[in-house]
Amino acid sequence: MSYYGSSSSGGRGDQRVEYGRTYVVRPKGRHQATIVWLHGLGDNGASWSQLLDSLSLPNIKWICPTAATQPVTAFGGFPCTAWFDVEDTSVDGRDDIEGLDASAAHIANLLSSEPPDVKLGIGGFSMGAAASLYSAACYAHGKFASGIPYPITLSAVISLSGWLPCSRTLRGKMESSHIAARRAASLPILLSHGRADEVVSYRNAERLGHYTIPEEMDDVGKWLSSRLGLDRSR
Repeated sequence: MSYYGSSSSGGRGDQRVEYGRTYVVRPKGRHQATIVWLHGLGDNGASWSQLLDSLSLPNIKWICPTAATQPVTAFGGFPCTAWFDVEDTSVDGRDDIEGLDASAAHIANLLSSEPPDVKLGIGGFSMGAAASLYSAACYAHGKFASGIPYPITLSAVISLSGWLPCSRTLRGKMESSHIAARRAASLPILLSHGRADEVVSYRNAERLGHYTIPEEMDDVGKWLSSRLGLDRSR
């Protein structure tokens, strides 16, 4: 396992965003896929890199970045690692479009230098799952909310205990473009959510609690192997 230092990528208006340390889990077998995995609110990339390193997926390279530390409205403005600002996770909550765009651009940049024959994916937990689904929407639409073209091709997206940002306007955007609708329909997305989750409502994701369990990660591994055509050989 290795890591990169902090990096400045994307931005909010005229401000640059300073992201934390990025941890990389190298494939133990033939490199067939690279997946950026995004942690939840207040967490970092280190804890997830250790868990992902233990999975029986030798053909995947995992990139586990750490979000920037910023004030979070849901915590009364208290600063913590967050992919974007959030008031609450309901469909009526305010969407931090600039923050979502900045994180989606940072994620795409992390995948931009991967070999052309390697399939690319994004996954995450809680707020990281929300950022993953927002990236999926940008890919389907072909551009960020800012209008800048989305630069990579996604082959898989995973959302564990997350929610869909910008859900109030997403359907209209997809239905207004045949290309976007076709891309969205063809992109494999795995949604997993605990019915007993008291942090991110199960209703907002369509209650397990707000954490992962081994059986869930086993399902993730099986789904990725099937959808990405991994041979799981070393």
